[in-house]
Parts: sequence; structure tokens; C-alpha cells
Amino acid sequence: GCAAPPGRDAGSPQEARRQAVAGVLGTYDAAPRGPDGRVDIERLLRELGELAANSYNWLIWHAETDWEDLQRFLPQARRQGLRVWVTLVPPSESPPATKWYSEPFRLDYERWAEEIARLAAREPALVAWSIDDFAHNLDFYTPRRTAGMIGRARAIHPPLAFVPCIYYRQATAELARDYRGLFDGVLFPYRHESGGANLTDASRVGAEVAGLRELFGPDVPIVVDVYATRHSRLGDSTPQYVREVMLAARTAADGVMIYCHQDRDASPDKHAVIAELFGRWAGASSR
Repeated sequence: GCAAPPGRDAGSPQEARRQAVAGVLGTYDAAPRGPDGRVDIERLLRELGELAANSYNWLIWHAETDWEDLQRFLPQARRQGLRVWVTLVPPSESPPATKWYSEPFRLDYERWAEEIARLAAREPALVAWSIDDFAHNLDFYTPRRTAGMIGRARAIHPPLAFVPCIYYRQATAELARDYRGLFDGVLFPYRHESGGANLTDASRVGAEVAGLRELFGPDVPIVVDVYATRHSRLGDSTPQYVREVMLAARTAADGVMIYCHQDRDASPDKHAVIAELFGRWAGASSR
């Protein structure tokens, strides 16, 4: 990692949380699975290695065994030098709206905060946790409730970062003020929302990231989530778009996450773009 910037204590939990998020080159969800629905951990690790990813964001939502599989994944991820995030789904993506909860603790996010922090204390590859569509659910995740969750996690394992998913149009001055000090980073799915949502135009990545920095301050890393998988309303993206957003995010933001993990056979062109750029950047950072 880089040295702590002036004015920051290099050994502080706050700086550890910032370092956990900054420099992310990762993919999200869509892990390969066997016929039994369990994550194929060896294959996932191999694919992340082929992409030169340094991070993986593990979504707990597809099977009752996801939490158990995560615990099998972490020691091997550590040996491979990966940083692992865990993402939970919010009430808006849980029953009755959808088929599945994040199992086993469902909507008990205080319990999730504690259990994830305990796991991170045992398994240092686990560096961050996130809640998908966090800002769609602020009636539920009030500032007080969020502070309680974060407090429980930090009491158990202070270096564990909390990095909620927040879209551009939801990032208001009021949100930044009410939740100040609670976010260790922002996972920002870029969709050109400042000029009409689409998955075709990468031209506003820099301006939108700058807008988020202004709101959340220089100490909150911004990780751009790049749509490589189709969106229910906005359709699919092209390999060229994925390349342009990744390149712009690399310049403007603190990390790049790919939504979602790409299968080489199902989407060879996007897979090739991600592997090329992650490989180039990983090589640059190791020199």
C-alpha cells in the first residue's frame, strides 16, 4: 500500500479502512457454481487470477450456503493476495419483493455487522462490507440505525470498511451530512445519470466522481462500479463502453469494480477488455 497522506495516522483503523478500499481492481457477484448450487471456489480463484483482479465482492443472495461458502473462500483468497468485500441485499431486494434474502441473518443487519466483523477479525482477506441499493432504503437505514450497525462492526474489528452502494442521483448534500463518518468509501454504479441515464456514454465519469468527492470529502474513496452486465431497464453495454468507463474511472476514482464478474466463454470480448486493463494496472502498481 501507499504511505498515509499527510495528516493521517498510518496505523489508525480509519486509515486501514481507507487503504482497504483504495486501489480496488475487482469483480462483483456472478461466481461460477457447481450443479449443487455451491460456489466453485477453485474456478473463481483461477478466473480472478486470469483477470489480474486484486479484489472480489461476494454477494450473499443466491443460496442458503453463500455465507458458508464465503468462509471456505477467504483462506484461499488470502493466499492469492485478494481483498474480499461482502455485499448484502437491502429490504427492497428481499421478500416479498424478491425470492431470496441474504441468508442466514436476513434483515438483521446489526447481527450481520457483528458476524462479518468477527469473520474479518479471523480472516484478514475480508476487508469491507457493502449493502446493495443502500440509498434506496434510507427509511430503513436511518442515520441512527446505520451508526449502530457500523459501531457494532468497528467495536469488534475496527479495520473493517463499510462501503455502501450509492447512485449519483441519490448522492445529496443531505445524505452526505446525515451519514458523515459512517462511510469508509462509496461504491458508485456509473450510469451517466447527470445527463440522462444510459449505458452508452462514458463522458461524465470524471465529472460525476468529482461531484461525489465534493459531497463526501477527500477521505472517502470512490469506487466506480462498471456495468459489464445488462441492466433491466437500460439494456446491455458494449465492450468499448466497458473499456471507456474503466479508463475514465481509473483516472478519476480510487478503484474500479466490474458489475458483474464476466465469464470468458459467455462474454469473451468484455472479459478480454477487463483482463487487459486490470493486467496493465496491476503491472504498473507492482513496479
